[in-house]
Amino acid sequence: MEFTITSDYKPDGDQPRAIKELTRGYDKYPAQTLLGVTGSGKTFTIANLIQNVQKPTLVLAHNKTLAGQLYSEFKDFFPDNKVCYFISYYDYYQPESYLPSTDTYIEKETMINEKIDQMRMEAIAALVTRPDVIVVASVSCIYSLGSPIDFRKSVLRFTVGMRITRNDFTKQLVDLLYQRNDMDLAPARFRVRGDTIDIIQAFGGDAYRFEFFGDEIEAISICDLVTFDVREEVQEINIYPAKPFIAPEEKRKDAIASIREELREQLPKLGLLEAHRLEQRTQYDLEMIEQIGYCKGVENYSRHFDGRKPGEQAYCLIDFFEHNPFSKDFLMVIDESHVSVPQVRGMYFGDYSRKKNLVDFGFRLPSAFDNRPLKFAEFEKYMKHTVFVSATPGQYEADNGKQIVEQIVRPTGLIDPPIFIRPITGQMEDLKNEIYAVLERKERVLVTTLTKRSAEELAEYLVHQDIRARYLHSEIDTLDRAQLIKELRLGYFDVIVGINLLREGLDIPEVSLVAILDADKEGFLRNATSLIQTIGRAARNVHAKVIMYADRETDSMKAAIRETDRRRIIQLAYNKKHGITPTTIIKKLNEDIVPSDELVYTGELFPKKISELEAEMQEAVERLDFEKAITLREKIKNLQEKHVEETKKKKKRAKK
Repeated sequence: MEFTITSDYKPDGDQPRAIKELTRGYDKYPAQTLLGVTGSGKTFTIANLIQNVQKPTLVLAHNKTLAGQLYSEFKDFFPDNKVCYFISYYDYYQPESYLPSTDTYIEKETMINEKIDQMRMEAIAALVTRPDVIVVASVSCIYSLGSPIDFRKSVLRFTVGMRITRNDFTKQLVDLLYQRNDMDLAPARFRVRGDTIDIIQAFGGDAYRFEFFGDEIEAISICDLVTFDVREEVQEINIYPAKPFIAPEEKRKDAIASIREELREQLPKLGLLEAHRLEQRTQYDLEMIEQIGYCKGVENYSRHFDGRKPGEQAYCLIDFFEHNPFSKDFLMVIDESHVSVPQVRGMYFGDYSRKKNLVDFGFRLPSAFDNRPLKFAEFEKYMKHTVFVSATPGQYEADNGKQIVEQIVRPTGLIDPPIFIRPITGQMEDLKNEIYAVLERKERVLVTTLTKRSAEELAEYLVHQDIRARYLHSEIDTLDRAQLIKELRLGYFDVIVGINLLREGLDIPEVSLVAILDADKEGFLRNATSLIQTIGRAARNVHAKVIMYADRETDSMKAAIRETDRRRIIQLAYNKKHGITPTTIIKKLNEDIVPSDELVYTGELFPKKISELEAEMQEAVERLDFEKAITLREKIKNLQEKHVEETKKKKKRAKK
């Protein structure tokens, strides 16, 4: 099972040299930097590096939008290998916390996306069973996860002819945290019908049917997930744990004893109220663990299950790479490293400060501190074969990347876009006219603002000007963001207005205009690095240009323009030498990562969308297609509910 690229493209421009140098540096340097301009095919370069070194690979992205895009690209490059997706599975996450000043306890509240949860489990299972694995992950991969050793030991292998009673078989499934449900079979569940047991793995996919004859497995079949028709009979099958936090029974007993010992040590250190609170909660959790193997918030006791000492780092996804049975080392790629590296560095301190109040006031045992993300020094220990990837590497990459490989020339011959500075006065009229010119070419536009409110208001203003516009910011659900970008490329609308989400990783070759509002407002979103990244969003289209609306030229603007001009000189010289005429990137439109619900429509887009769906529903009724009519009715209802929620959020922000 070797990594093999499937692509119509061949390395071109600066790619052949970059691939050669990075491959040569894999064993030579613990860290390298790929300084690749936007649109130069950095992902394809990394794909070729993976094919050359033949190592399991972790691709770390700093946000879910970028991770989703990289996941789709690597799946296209490696259709015969295992490409997995590992991001936070929370659609909504309110962490457990305590505010002493107001004596307010906030219970942990989450909304888990089941599909993403299954994809996480699929990644974990792949890492313990095969060598040709690429996992595209967000920084959630540095958070506490179960032990890879225990997970691998817990995998059950069943074979035809194996002697085991039906009751013992189901008991083993329960030990793996599968739930019995004879009415509604779903991932991580099983059902029993006479001498037949049906199972769906925790990561979904196929269903498995086990048929018993007495105390023996007579047949194992792979079945269709919907109809349960037998597709294939097999001789053996692996069943993986339903959750990453899995512990053998003997470890569970040791963990319970260890938790009780910590409780005894901690109670005398607290006041009467805090001690009573801690004892009640911990005893309840222990009863749940004894009875069903886990409890709500079981991850806070992970140190006891893993047998770790206080302060010792927890296992995380990267440890599954370290314990891959087929490879002693792995490749780590840190994409957009100028953002990802600082993000990883700051994770531990934020987690610690929140938990300190919980521990001090008796809501959690001190061992809760050990359910944490990695400290940065701990993360650095995994960086044995690392490639930083960025168009604007930071100081850390400059200090630690022992080899810097530049990838300035694009295979398409495209040069960095020209930059125009225009005054803020009259910017709306100017922007509107520029958008109209782009739409005549049937191309797309990105506009970046500084606040969520201004993004929403500008999107609504453009809609009033008969321009199909939408906004994109951090409150848009993870999977909806990917769907939003897909709809832009498909031409369902023409303009996205956003904030910093427009900077890194949005690979949209249809975009030929990037407009930067308030370009002269110095700060995080308008420093030289951010401006260069934003300019890069227009570097995949031959008609591209960038407009900065500003009343003065800041040092950051000057630096960004100077670096862009340097790259243009190199690119133009290469094109002239090789007789290359630049062409717009033609990029295949990938399928959705996962199914997505209808997005939130605002302003005049909302009644228009509702009217379209109602007309479609009425047509379905007239054709007597009542099933489709019901589906459309539910879609309208869902859209209206989302619209109400979004309107409430906007009102809250307006009050603030």
